[in-house]
Amino acid sequence: MKIRRFYGKDMREALKQVKDELGGEAVIMSNKKHADGIEIVAAYDKEPDAQLMPNKSEPTSKASQTRKTPTLSEIIGDSGPDSLKALLEKQSQSASPTQIKDLKQVPEKQQQVYSSNAVAAQQNNQQQDALKEMRQELSSLRHILQFQVSGLIEQEKNRKHPLHGYLLQRLQQMGISDALAEEVVSYAPEEADERQSWLFLLKLLANRLQTKPDDILSQPGVVALMGPTGTGKTTTIAKLAAQAAHKYGVEQVAIITLDNYRIGAYEQIATYGKIIGCSVKQAQNSNELSDLLYQFRNKRLVLVDTAGFSQKDARLIKQLETMKQNSCANIRNYLVMQANCQYRVMQQTVNEYRQISLQGCILTKLDECYSLGEVISVAIENKLKICYLADGQRVPEDLQSASTKFLITSAAKLYKKYGLIHTSANHVNNAVVAV
Repeated sequence: MKIRRFYGKDMREALKQVKDELGGEAVIMSNKKHADGIEIVAAYDKEPDAQLMPNKSEPTSKASQTRKTPTLSEIIGDSGPDSLKALLEKQSQSASPTQIKDLKQVPEKQQQVYSSNAVAAQQNNQQQDALKEMRQELSSLRHILQFQVSGLIEQEKNRKHPLHGYLLQRLQQMGISDALAEEVVSYAPEEADERQSWLFLLKLLANRLQTKPDDILSQPGVVALMGPTGTGKTTTIAKLAAQAAHKYGVEQVAIITLDNYRIGAYEQIATYGKIIGCSVKQAQNSNELSDLLYQFRNKRLVLVDTAGFSQKDARLIKQLETMKQNSCANIRNYLVMQANCQYRVMQQTVNEYRQISLQGCILTKLDECYSLGEVISVAIENKLKICYLADGQRVPEDLQSASTKFLITSAAKLYKKYGLIHTSANHVNNAVVAV
C-alpha cells in the first residue's frame, strides 16, 4: 500500500487531485487545514510484494484462500469510509442545500472579485492619467503667469526708468548677455542723457574686460593652444611662430603637433614650418611629447598644436590628461575660440577646458563677426584674459595683440552697422569687417 499527500486551496480541489491520480477506490487517511488550503493524506493498494506471497510448496487452507485483504480502515481502527467515492457521497449527503449552492457559487464569486479588481485598476489608471494631465496644465499655467508677471515687472521698471530700459535693450541687441547687461545698466547715472549713459556703459564694459597684450611672444617657454575643431589653432600657431622667428630668429622657435586624427594635419603644420624655417615634430603620446620638450629645452619658444575636438567628444578628456601629465614642463595653455560662435557654445567650451589651467584665450575669425557682445560677455563672466586677436588667414599679418579699447569699439561699431533696426536691412548681405 502506498500513501500520498495532496494539497489544494479547498477540499473540492484536493479531492479532485486524489481522484485524478489515485482513482475512486483510494482511501482517505486524514485531512488538515492550513493557511494556504487543505492537506489530504490518501492511500491506495499496490500489487503484493514477493515476500508477502504465499509459498506454493506450503499448503494453504481453504479459509485463508477465501479470506479478503483487510482494508486500511480495519487496520487503523477507523470506521469511516474507505474509498473516495464513499467519502464524496457522505459529504454530499451531510451538506445542506445552502452549502451546496454556496459551493457552486464559489467560482462565480471569484470571477466577480477578479472583475471588480480589474475595473478598480482601470479606474485607478484613468485617475492617474487625469492627475498627470492636470499637473501638466497647472505647470503650463504657472509658466505663462510667470512670463506675464515678469513682463509686468519689466514694464513697471521701464515706466519708472525709461532710460535704463532703453540702454538695457541696446546692450542686449549688441550681444551682451542678459545678466551682464542688467548688472551694467544698474550703474548707469540717473541725471545723464542717452549718449553720456551709453558711453559710460561702454567704458564700464572696457574696465571689466581683461587683456594680456603680447603675452606669448614676450615670455619664453612652452605654449600649447587648445580649443575645439575649426577654431584656427594651426593657422594661429603659424602666425605666432612666424612673428617669433622674425623677432628672435628661426633657431629659437620649434613646433610640436599632437594632431594625429585629422588627415593632413602634420603635413599642414610641416609646410608652415618649412616656409618659416623652424623645426616641426609630431608626438603620438605623452611620453613622446616629454622627449621632444626635453630635446627643445634650449629653444626660446616651443609651440604645441593640439588636436581639435568638440567639447562633447570623449577624446578631449584623453588629450587634456596628456597635457596634465606634462605639467612638470611648465606648459602655458591658451584657449582658442571663434569670436563668431553662439554665447552658449563658447560658455560650454570654457567650462570643458577649465579642467586644465588656462593662462588666457585667443579670439579668431573677427572678420566673420556680426557682433562681439557674446564673446565679450563670456570673457568678462569667466574672468578670461584675452591675449591675441586674429582677423584673417594671412600669415603672419592677421594677428595682433588684444586691446580692450579696440574690442569695445569694434563691438559698438558692429552693433551700429548690423544691430540697429534701421541699418540692419541695408547690410544683411555684407559680411566685411566693420572696423
